[in-house]
Amino acid sequence: MIPRERMLAALAFKPVDLIPLQIHPSPAGLFEHGQKLLDLMRTCGHDFDDQSDLALPVVPKEDFDADGRYHKFVIDAWGTTWEYRLYGVWGYRIHYPLADISRLNSYHLPEIKPLEGQALAQIQAAGMVHRQRYFHAGGGASLFETLQSLRPFEDVLIDIAQDTPEINRLADLLVDYYRVIINNALAAGVDAVCVGDDFGTQQSLMLSPKMWRRFFLPRYRYLFEPVKRAGKRILFHSCGMILPILADLREAGADAIWPQLPLFDQPDLAKRCRELGLALQLHPDRGELMHHATPQQVRSYLLRLVDEFDCLSGGSWLYLEVDPGFPWPNVQALFETAMQLRQ
Repeated sequence: MIPRERMLAALAFKPVDLIPLQIHPSPAGLFEHGQKLLDLMRTCGHDFDDQSDLALPVVPKEDFDADGRYHKFVIDAWGTTWEYRLYGVWGYRIHYPLADISRLNSYHLPEIKPLEGQALAQIQAAGMVHRQRYFHAGGGASLFETLQSLRPFEDVLIDIAQDTPEINRLADLLVDYYRVIINNALAAGVDAVCVGDDFGTQQSLMLSPKMWRRFFLPRYRYLFEPVKRAGKRILFHSCGMILPILADLREAGADAIWPQLPLFDQPDLAKRCRELGLALQLHPDRGELMHHATPQQVRSYLLRLVDEFDCLSGGSWLYLEVDPGFPWPNVQALFETAMQLRQ
């Protein structure tokens, strides 16, 4: 199998020749570990691209304070102000453009247009070359996370609970915005569209299943409709305890879920997802395991993971990402075990 065939088979719950693998070139990990991580990632290889464009991040000196610590403020395209204290790691929102929801009438989303002309032709040509060997994922949408960037988190939850006209209007604006992004990805010929919203705490959903189904489910159905009509896949990421809405995500059109594995009984999760026809993106525990375990424990965890989810039978793939603070011996163990599993 070539990499693209392998991933398509895994998503269709068909047997594969090797355990499918996805590597995310986290800027934070590359910044901390440098060339040795870059070399290890290239040696390992994966099913999503040839990693030929990988490079070490170059961080401007002005992004560090007088004590040599990374510290940066950014106003993004949405008008949200972020403070960053760790390079490559999600920052803190410190100003929200719609903290005062009465500003909604005068608020403008970032400009987004359908691809056309030369720009469309170029991205289609690049996609065709990519898909000759590799799986092609693209697009990107995030409703709940974007709402939290435009309004404070607590206000978003209260607005949803009260079902205010303003939060519904804002959510619909976001759906229309992200649908253009998704349509552009489909025009480029992607195999799958990526979507991500974290809906859980470590114990439960952040809002009741009933409320989630009222507010988010119909919007995901609408957002995913062109993807399903085109016969493409939807890869959905959501951290936290999201077990109560797994079936809803599948019903809305998700083909795969990237969950926070340590929160689940893994054999039970494997069984539930196989019954739903929901493939799994398997991200080894980035908390306790990768920060505090021994290299042998990392190896044992990975071997147990691919066994519990029966990766060679299809329906799952490994996902590797290196965060700041991972001891180098654990990073080596993670990648070397993945390579051994793919021999």
